[in-house]
Amino acid sequence: MSANVRNRDIIKLFWKNERPYRGRVFLCLFVIFGNSILVLIAPWYQKFLFDALAQLGQDPTAINAVIFNFLISSLILFFQWIFWRATGFSAASYQPHVMADLQTSTFSYAIRHSYRFFTNTFAGSLVRKVNRLSRAFEQFDDTVIFRFTTILVVMGGTFIGLYLRFPLIGFIFLGWIILVILINYLFTRWKLKADILRAEADTEASGALSDAFSNAITIKLFTGEHVESENVRGVMNSWRKAQTRSWRRGEIAFAVQTFLSIAIEIGLLWFGITLVIRKVFTIGDLVLLQSYLMAVFSNIEQVGRLMRDLFESFADARESAELLATPFEVKDARGAKMLSVKHGAVEFRDVSFSFLKSKKTLEHFSLDIKPGEKIALVGPSGAGKTTVTKLLLRFYDVQSGRILVDRQDISRVTQESLRRNISLVPQEPVLFHRSLMENIRYGRRDATDEEVIGASKKAHCHEFISDLPDNYQTLVGERGIKLSGGERQRVAIARAILKNAPILILDEATSSLDSESERLIQDAMDELMKGKTTIVIAHRLSTVIRMDRIIVVENGAVAASGTHQTLIRREGTYKKLWDIQAGGFLLEE
Repeated sequence: MSANVRNRDIIKLFWKNERPYRGRVFLCLFVIFGNSILVLIAPWYQKFLFDALAQLGQDPTAINAVIFNFLISSLILFFQWIFWRATGFSAASYQPHVMADLQTSTFSYAIRHSYRFFTNTFAGSLVRKVNRLSRAFEQFDDTVIFRFTTILVVMGGTFIGLYLRFPLIGFIFLGWIILVILINYLFTRWKLKADILRAEADTEASGALSDAFSNAITIKLFTGEHVESENVRGVMNSWRKAQTRSWRRGEIAFAVQTFLSIAIEIGLLWFGITLVIRKVFTIGDLVLLQSYLMAVFSNIEQVGRLMRDLFESFADARESAELLATPFEVKDARGAKMLSVKHGAVEFRDVSFSFLKSKKTLEHFSLDIKPGEKIALVGPSGAGKTTVTKLLLRFYDVQSGRILVDRQDISRVTQESLRRNISLVPQEPVLFHRSLMENIRYGRRDATDEEVIGASKKAHCHEFISDLPDNYQTLVGERGIKLSGGERQRVAIARAILKNAPILILDEATSSLDSESERLIQDAMDELMKGKTTIVIAHRLSTVIRMDRIIVVENGAVAASGTHQTLIRREGTYKKLWDIQAGGFLLEE
């Protein structure tokens, strides 16, 4: 379940990742502050310049003041340029670091979520959330550090400057600023609701696209291009509506703010002109007022948009922050120890587990597997065979009972040490879009090339790899799509051989192999299983005849146990399944 994330939580998350670079952040703030001070100083020298120009006809020495104030104004512009460039370079020195750290830490947290989490979440949605968080930080940081800092300093300095020279105008300006900020805040909160819906629609659209692209072959096989296009059209239409609603609310807020800016500019400018006519103001005073107003309006026009950008960054970051605040379903116990496997005994003690409250997948399941014993789990589909292995790997936690490996409760050891001691060859192995060398070496990442090739030879995949143009450097495509099912299976077996863990799980490990490949690999599998505690899940009973013990699983419990010869002499599920399969073989012959 997603956690309830507030804006302050998002700010804390950003600062946590920004803190290591706080020296560079403060440098950036310093140069922005310096530039803003120069923006406030410049109008005064422009005032002095125009007042001196007005005195030229009456006082010839005023030319010195004209030249002096012109030079100072030019120097201020030059130093403003220097400060802005320094701001850009200082931001470039830390923002990419923080964005990369955010993406890395978000991925590192997300990848530790449970098996159930990934079965219920689109991969494309997760990618979008990881990427969006770093972009949200960039938008937030640019808004707060670069623009809001400038606006606050300029607004505060303008009020002080106007108050010192024209107290009444200063208070009028202050009241107007407060009104504009209040209106923008209310409009921004109103727009935030639309921004959150837009972000959710964006994530849904990414998930739909990812789901369709991941199943492109299935779509082609079932001629679903038109149907999927219509599905995507529907999702994108929802996104379009959410985006349009967000933009329209933003434009309404911007229109109101612009109207207020025009009103105050016309009002104060006319007020200043009347004061010049009445000889209360000099031309320089009017230039000072107009310069301040221009500086203010160039910034105040951004206030509404900046507040919207700020809250948009919160909306974009919210889903990612919720992901980071979502607790792990399966987590290591406090003080969890490393699993030490010397023998490989596995015990299921009165284990119960269910995916749905209405139906138990396993109920009071008990099974003792001796060190080095090779057992097979057989039974009808849905009986709970695969669930047994997923619980052993702690993809899920048992709801009652205990699972022990060498008398160590797996709930009290680290998940990493548990899975390091178990090799799994799944029914449908999925490979990285990397080279064959990298995919096989994933079984033991410090293995040499020679060890990888040796494992490949035992798994009988060295032959087809050697025939590829790039041999072991051949890229296998996303999820291994460039390889056949049998080739992917043999690569997975090679990876398990290389890992050489004391406990081995084979989940229909030869189901994708043709008869010739199965015959070639059976010797390698026998070699692989030597000295290992092995659990084989099989529907093809011919592959488990030589197991030390066959466990028949029905309705989430052990229904029968024994060797192949023992079980076929008894009436029961195993004999029934064997007769069906043996009969099928006879018919084929």
